[in-house]
Amino acid sequence: MNLDKSLYFTSLGCSKNLVDSQVMLGYLGLDGYEVTQKPEEARVIVVNTCSFVEAAKQESIDTVLDLADFKNREYGNCDVLVMSGCMAQRYYDDLEKVMPEVDLFIGTGEYNKIAQLINALDEGKLEKKSFVEIPKFIHTELDPRINTSPGHMAWLKISEGCNRNCTFCIIPTLRGKLRSRSVESLVKEAESLAEKGVKEINIISQDLSDYGVDLSDNDNLYNLLASLEKVEGVEWIRLFYYYPDDLSEDVMKLISQSDKICRYLDMPVQHFSSKILRRMNRKVTTEKMMEKIDRLKIHVPDIALRTSVIVGFPGETEEDFELLKEKITEMEFDHLGVFKYSDEEGTPAVNLKDKLSQEIIDDRFEQLYEIQKEISSKKLQAYVGKTLRVLVEGAHPDTDMLIKGRHAGQAPDIDGCVIINDGLAYPGDFVKVEITEAHDYDLVGRIVQ
Repeated sequence: MNLDKSLYFTSLGCSKNLVDSQVMLGYLGLDGYEVTQKPEEARVIVVNTCSFVEAAKQESIDTVLDLADFKNREYGNCDVLVMSGCMAQRYYDDLEKVMPEVDLFIGTGEYNKIAQLINALDEGKLEKKSFVEIPKFIHTELDPRINTSPGHMAWLKISEGCNRNCTFCIIPTLRGKLRSRSVESLVKEAESLAEKGVKEINIISQDLSDYGVDLSDNDNLYNLLASLEKVEGVEWIRLFYYYPDDLSEDVMKLISQSDKICRYLDMPVQHFSSKILRRMNRKVTTEKMMEKIDRLKIHVPDIALRTSVIVGFPGETEEDFELLKEKITEMEFDHLGVFKYSDEEGTPAVNLKDKLSQEIIDDRFEQLYEIQKEISSKKLQAYVGKTLRVLVEGAHPDTDMLIKGRHAGQAPDIDGCVIINDGLAYPGDFVKVEITEAHDYDLVGRIVQ
């Protein structure tokens, strides 16, 4: 390894941030950098950070400070420490003062410049540390990208930024206004990924519902999905972050008729009280949301639904919370993420009145957790005795004696898995698995084909 071009890279946060990291790795790779898994070997260390919630901010700071130790020649070889991503975008001015260990701060719209910025730093040509502007960049199929996910799957980021301006969310500040990629660009990238062995395409963005509103009429979600269906080699297409208020009939029908689009949808509802939705600046009512979800279940009765809700939002009364519990129970979502409200600096919700105590928020969180636990248990038990098509991911992390996989109703990283205890298969294989057991979050079965 060329030590002058040795690189250690850490990506924190969401899958969208991971795609940015993969593009940065692509540009650094073109410049001759070689990745090492040992930070003590690396001359350049990059941390692509997250700052979505307080815990993510703390993890970002801790990670950077831990890796800064390798700038000491007693422990490592690091000459250049880079902080990129959301944390750098949001706090670069303050961080410059309190983290002198960091040599470069790169924002969410400048990450494609990482190689040239490091080179300029090495040559003594930089007059500042921070390169943070209003985010406007989004990568295309023409930008280099190294897919660090398992070879059989990839994330496809179809747009960046968000126009919703929910009162609790900092994303528009961190990522800018919505900017979409064309259908043509996305299909070309999907084809390139498929040529490298990718069989599962996971479509992500900050807001799938708004995809293409800034482009031509032909660049819309229906046309994108219809085009991706034709990509040879891709067998699963999965949709994330599709707000239920904007679900369209043509997309619902396409999901129901498709052999490739998974009967799975990640659709954040955030709450079921119209009053709380208004305070969140979500321009939808309870009735409208229920109507859309009901229509979806008519079109695709076997769809697996994931959603997320915020509990303890300012002004959430006992009546609002009872409605939330009622709808969660009624909807029987396959997967549910529950988030405790907390004030997020720079968001309008900070200034809302009628804040709830942490004790009430924690109690309501636990109540929803117990409700969903029962729903999940019931849903998983219903799979016992059925035979499912499963995508094999590899050996189970706990033991090489078991194989880990996922069925179409399980997304990577965030949902449960299928544990295979009988049969042989390899990562990227599709196999038929008879389900013999259901646990709290996972299924167990044997390969029958």
